[in-house]
Amino acid sequence: MEDEPQSKRRLLQQKHTAAGIHAPLRVFHPSSSPRREDADRSYFQSYSHIGIHEQMIKDRVRTDAYRDAIMRHQNLISDKVVMDVGCGTGILSIFCAQAGARRVYAVEASEIAIQAEIVMRDNNLSDKVIILHGRVEDIEIEEKVDVIISEWMGYILLYESMLTSVIFARDKWLKPGGLILPSHATIYMAPFTYDEMYESTINFWRNVYGINMSAMIPHAKLCAFEEPAIETIGGENILTWPSEIKYLDCYTVAARDLESITTEYRFRSLVQAPLHGFAFWFDVEFNGPAVVPSESHSQLTDGSSSFNSSNGSSHRKKRVKSDQVIVLSTSPEEAPTHWQQTLLYLYEPIEVKQDQIIEGSVTLAQCKENSRFMNIQLQYRFCTSSTGGQSFVKESVLR
Repeated sequence: MEDEPQSKRRLLQQKHTAAGIHAPLRVFHPSSSPRREDADRSYFQSYSHIGIHEQMIKDRVRTDAYRDAIMRHQNLISDKVVMDVGCGTGILSIFCAQAGARRVYAVEASEIAIQAEIVMRDNNLSDKVIILHGRVEDIEIEEKVDVIISEWMGYILLYESMLTSVIFARDKWLKPGGLILPSHATIYMAPFTYDEMYESTINFWRNVYGINMSAMIPHAKLCAFEEPAIETIGGENILTWPSEIKYLDCYTVAARDLESITTEYRFRSLVQAPLHGFAFWFDVEFNGPAVVPSESHSQLTDGSSSFNSSNGSSHRKKRVKSDQVIVLSTSPEEAPTHWQQTLLYLYEPIEVKQDQIIEGSVTLAQCKENSRFMNIQLQYRFCTSSTGGQSFVKESVLR
């Protein structure tokens, strides 16, 4: 049994449901291990709490981006069949119905599906939006779908592993040439400085009501920095241009591609400042499927340029023409979202000079014990008088 603070933190941090069938919460594959069943049951149960759905819907950056994307692609949704994977309270399904969808299969594995069904009835949408209560891996419908929409993103994009459910739905039900929203996603990373946090969390102990409590500092560092932190920072906290860690095309990505991702990075500091850690965030795009392969730096069919990361991992393709690509960004440079940024703090800040090189590698991997958790291994090195170019490794679990 989790202690109350940790359970509450998990409840507030977890987002998004996978999906399912006409039955109370259950329906797991017979081949699933008991450990996986317990993890899924706990995961879905957390989404029965209304607070999580309130937090997501009140995130105007998130909700407006989805509504704008649905209306932008109304010509591909009107009179079509849509599947909403992890529909929650059903607000995205309603947006699709308002855009003219002929039928929406709203799939939700948590008990919030019961309330979603009432919402549909109260809005006279029961004949158009069909709530399927259970996991998307277990439902059965009698037709293919033209559109799949899902709000599957977790911290560092892939936390909670819900994208695998979208991939399952895509491979089983999406018609050739169908639409997936969001269509593409990118994980970014950059070193950051955050003196305010360090002062309030660590140096606070040096003088507490006039009392020297510095003996608490090592323990405070362990407690604050042993796990990834979900916090909001600004563009002024970022020390370098970001590096693209992973680019995903939701039309082609396979579930096995998400099990472990390793990328090398190389940053050049823009300023002299104490480096407190590394920040991660993501963007998602709402666009049509890729249609024409092209090289990095190619022009997209909407006229914008593809982003070429410093590690050369960008493999972009030309996409269906649109007047403007809708992007939902969780970047420190953009308006805050409920995802905030994921921060990996160093145990000790390190002073970096302007133009100093920071390089290494990062691995994001699903935990074997619980695939909805994420193992993060960060290797980093920089040449300073104090480190002499020594390499360091930081391992964390986002749970």
